Amino acid sequence: MSAAPPVAPAPLAYLWGDDDFAMSRAVDRLAAILAERSGAPLERWDLRGDRNTAGTQLGLLRERVATPVMFGGGTLAVVANPGALTVRNEHRDAFLETIGLVGAGNALIVLEASASGSRGPSQRRLVDAISGAGGEVREFKSPRGPALAGWIEAEARQRGLALGTGTARLIAERVGGAVSEGDAERRYQTRLASMELDKLALYRDGSAITVDDVRALVPEAIPTSVWAFTDAIGERRANDALTSLDRLLAATPEPVLLAVLHRRVRELLELGDRLAAGERLPSAAKAMGITSEFRARTLASQAARWTPAELTAALDGLVGLDAAVKRAPGHALDDAQRGLAFGLWVIDHVGPSDGRTTGGRSD
Repeated sequence: MSAAPPVAPAPLAYLWGDDDFAMSRAVDRLAAILAERSGAPLERWDLRGDRNTAGTQLGLLRERVATPVMFGGGTLAVVANPGALTVRNEHRDAFLETIGLVGAGNALIVLEASASGSRGPSQRRLVDAISGAGGEVREFKSPRGPALAGWIEAEARQRGLALGTGTARLIAERVGGAVSEGDAERRYQTRLASMELDKLALYRDGSAITVDDVRALVPEAIPTSVWAFTDAIGERRANDALTSLDRLLAATPEPVLLAVLHRRVRELLELGDRLAAGERLPSAAKAMGITSEFRARTLASQAARWTPAELTAALDGLVGLDAAVKRAPGHALDDAQRGLAFGLWVIDHVGPSDGRTTGGRSD
């Protein structure tokens, strides 16, 4: 008696989360199941949403998935960055309508790469439409800390690789699994870990992979974190801030980065003024809307490393950065020049100006 074919999913799915590698694998698995059901592989068609051409893109998407397939494999449409296709109401409505028009033999998968720590998918209307049509909605959360080491061990077993004691843990640390900040960008961690396993497997060619192999071959790739960056700013660790800045500029919109910088400097200035005036930390924090005792203590420690004049100068420097980011007349800079401007702000204002350590360590 032949085995029963796998239960095929509905030809709709909404996959979201901060694990790019796991979502990619899920798409491949869904494609394989749909191909087995139809008897022929589906033609994959990738679309990345662009708000400037959303109308045209949605028209092409509808053409691809709305026509039922008579013979052979259909189309597997994989839509990334869906938020760009829902900015305008008419585009959102067209997307929702297309979800209900997916023809027999075709399939539609929507991918949302969300930030680590997100509490849910951002496109609730799309999620509800796909779920209501019987589609799959699933989160893919990147493992961290011990969970990432466990993922690496399981991945190695599936590949028939032998890992020495402590090897999985060290690989996890090297790809950023030990970073604890909640906003750290973990989207590519499992993909990085998978690639490092490939490299180590080639290096060892059948023998056990050791921690010494990892130290020799796996570079550190710490994920970006806005919190870690602003803490480096507050603690006046200029070198650490510059290292984080390079990664953040590649992954974080400049207005967002500017906003968090402005907020941190203003918080330090206000809290420092309140404490200098004799206000107790709990009451000062409450007046500023700071509800976490740990965060209040952290900010107070950071504020002690600055003088009011230094913080005021740092705020003035952010005004120039704001003009560059907004491309104000007379301040228009290209991407590389704006990145350099952020770096110069850190150099000019974050390191202790007189070469001494102001309550912390000097770079």
